[in-house]
Amino acid sequence: MSKAPVAQARTPLPEAAPSSAADVAAFVQAARTAAPPRGEGRGRLAFALDATASRQPTWALACDIQADMLAVAAAHGGLKMQIVYYRGHDECRASPFMDEAAALRRLMGKISCEGGLTQIGRVLEHLSREAERSGLRAAVFVGDALEEPPEALHAAAGQLALRGVRLFMFQEGHDPRVEKVFRAIAAVTGGAFCRFDAHAGAELRALLSAVAAYAAGGPAALAARRDAGTQKLIAAMGGQAR
Repeated sequence: MSKAPVAQARTPLPEAAPSSAADVAAFVQAARTAAPPRGEGRGRLAFALDATASRQPTWALACDIQADMLAVAAAHGGLKMQIVYYRGHDECRASPFMDEAAALRRLMGKISCEGGLTQIGRVLEHLSREAERSGLRAAVFVGDALEEPPEALHAAAGQLALRGVRLFMFQEGHDPRVEKVFRAIAAVTGGAFCRFDAHAGAELRALLSAVAAYAAGGPAALAARRDAGTQKLIAAMGGQAR
């Protein structure tokens, strides 16, 4: 694949700022007591992925899955999706929101994975700004590693919660440290944490399709589905679509 930057990508996202323990506690408490957001933010979903060196097989799988996600969403009013990714030394970018699977595939096909450290904090800060700019209310993150201070990520997740964004964290692999942080991020935002096996593509496909249904049609769309992926997602959300 070509390593040229995505033509449609926006300006690289700024670095995440560190936060103190007191800041983290304040954000989490405010998130838990904030009033529920109005509406469900239907019709927009940010699909964020780790595109560092080890991620090429999962990136290729995601290129295929996004078409299924848009197809599922179409039954619930449609969905516009934004691709967010990081790779290399300091590259973290976001595409425009798009609703055509072929266009998204072409965009993703121009990106190859490159070695580098995780930049999850920058992704979360971007999602907060997107929530204010476009009304984003649901986002997905898919990754397998974590090389950032957990406290800064918890604080960024608190900002997402204050803006009414539910974050669905999908972990590839079984690293317990990664799981602990991913679970905490999802919990703060009222989203869900799920682990998947990279060799079981159908599992990730089903989980992401369920998230797409939720982003397009809200809790009712999720509750109406009966497939295994949806049931796993609902269980991860505490047993009920909300």
